[in-house]
Amino acid sequence: MASSTTEPLLIIGGGLMGLAVAYELAKKGRKVEILSRQRREAAGFVAAGMLAPHAEGLQGNLLKLGQLSLKRIPKWVETIEKDSGINCGLKICGIIVPFTSSTQKNNHPTASFGQTLNRKELEIEIPGIAPHWQTALLFKQDGQIDNRRRLMRALEKACVGLGVHFQEGVEVLDVIHDHKIFKGVQIRNAKGKITILSNKEAVLCSGAWSKQIFKAIPVFPIKGQMLSLQAPKAALTRILYGPGTYLVPREDGLIVIGATSEKNAGFQTGLTPDGQQQLHEGIEDLLPSANQWPQMERWWGFRPCTPDESPFLGASALQGLWLATGHYRNGVLLAAITAELLAKCICSKKLNIEEYELLQKFHWNRLTEK
Repeated sequence: MASSTTEPLLIIGGGLMGLAVAYELAKKGRKVEILSRQRREAAGFVAAGMLAPHAEGLQGNLLKLGQLSLKRIPKWVETIEKDSGINCGLKICGIIVPFTSSTQKNNHPTASFGQTLNRKELEIEIPGIAPHWQTALLFKQDGQIDNRRRLMRALEKACVGLGVHFQEGVEVLDVIHDHKIFKGVQIRNAKGKITILSNKEAVLCSGAWSKQIFKAIPVFPIKGQMLSLQAPKAALTRILYGPGTYLVPREDGLIVIGATSEKNAGFQTGLTPDGQQQLHEGIEDLLPSANQWPQMERWWGFRPCTPDESPFLGASALQGLWLATGHYRNGVLLAAITAELLAKCICSKKLNIEEYELLQKFHWNRLTEK
């Protein structure tokens, strides 16, 4: 049963996950308030928007979670578009993963879900692909959302339309609790004043900054740098996903290139010559002609990683505090299923057996259990 209190549930973090959870809860009639320091720093404004559980070679429970979310995404996006009036750029365009040998291809964890391409077929799909790529897997079921320019804006607008309240410029400093019961958060407001915001229920959706707020969970940042190019019309129709570098073509010909994976950068901001060189070397390795296309934009961001590279979902160690964080490289892919599962838990809706068992696999204390 949804709570009858007029006190809003707090969403700590205004990025993609926070917006997705807030939207789902508001659709179910819950009063929601989003606390956000600066939404533009969220990973959802940085990521390439790939929906790639198979192309990325996810395994085990993470693959299962990704496949469930992929199945839900078309309906989820359709609802967001209806409520916001903004097209989210969902495109099941297929993703090609190239390999230098058949042995390498056959060892890909999700090879059984893909279609094998020989060199000739690969050249037809990706004209100009570098000559050392001899074979590939085509995952027709994988795709993309234009998260930076469309999905984030659409979710924001849909949330506003449902009465979600936003507190922008609010930095959550700490979680307040008593005898393992969540009591609220300590915040620094937009004017710099530190106060306590009392509340009985919240969802932690703070991405790479989650551990700074709630020290019980091991989430840490992995910095990524990216850039975009303007390609000739229809130069690339499918996503090209190479080792360490990928090219994601948008409908208007913009190509998103990503991404470095800087494990020791912490929260160091800014672009670096090494990072940008790595991206251009990755382009040269995959599709050399793309390095001649006009450069449009460069940016960076922080992925929220966990020791096993899987998210923390569901209840936390504190009664009243829920977790939706640590999605690492798969935030856009997992947003739909995360929002659905969290909303069901918070609103005391019954989970089916598969959903219940999956949530147990992504419980916050799975890394310490014997």
